[in-house]
Amino acid sequence: MSYRPVDLGRVVGLSAQAIRNYEQAGMIPPAARTASGYRVYTDDHVGALAAYVALIAGYGYRAAGKIMKSVLGGDLPTALAVLDTAHVQLHHDRETVERVASAVVPLASGPPTMLASDGPISIGILAHRLGVTPATLRKWERAGILAPARSRTARAYYADDVRDAELAHLLRRGGYPLQYIATVIEQVHAAGGPGPLAASIDQWRERITARGRAMLTGSARLADYLSSSI
Repeated sequence: MSYRPVDLGRVVGLSAQAIRNYEQAGMIPPAARTASGYRVYTDDHVGALAAYVALIAGYGYRAAGKIMKSVLGGDLPTALAVLDTAHVQLHHDRETVERVASAVVPLASGPPTMLASDGPISIGILAHRLGVTPATLRKWERAGILAPARSRTARAYYADDVRDAELAHLLRRGGYPLQYIATVIEQVHAAGGPGPLAASIDQWRERITARGRAMLTGSARLADYLSSSI
């Protein structure tokens, strides 16, 4: 069956110009041309376009483009490597949200150990409270986990700093590396504290699940295209 650009666009809900742009960018195979120079597409183009659009939803424009260019260029191993990398990242994100949940939810549900009105404490007092050395707290600071205020040359730890230190201590006892802990602390700050972050955990999980399903659909459409075009 043959298709004009507008016909092919209707199949996936895109404009004729978008179809021409995707062809020019190498995301679908080149169209045949009539004697008058008009593009003519086939069912092979329908399959390629369906795969590309589905891959975008699951893997994003950049990865989807690299996958399709590799497939159309006969380099299937590179296309599969892009898929593998994306799935590794998804697995990492899924592990991260569960680790964050295990650390943040108990902290958010428990009473604060220090009120904002209590004023700052010194590095020595905080180290004693956590059962670590001041050198450990300075190491966490260098890793981007803590950012205490400075009063002349002395560090001053306010309530939020103490909370970050307690969370870091909890995660460190769990064997997590400093780089990972710094990422968790960054998530806490971005959410506005452990309470809001804990409340957003389920939404975070849902987004990861939705991305996983979209990736599954994209992979299936790509598999369909490979089966029909090889």
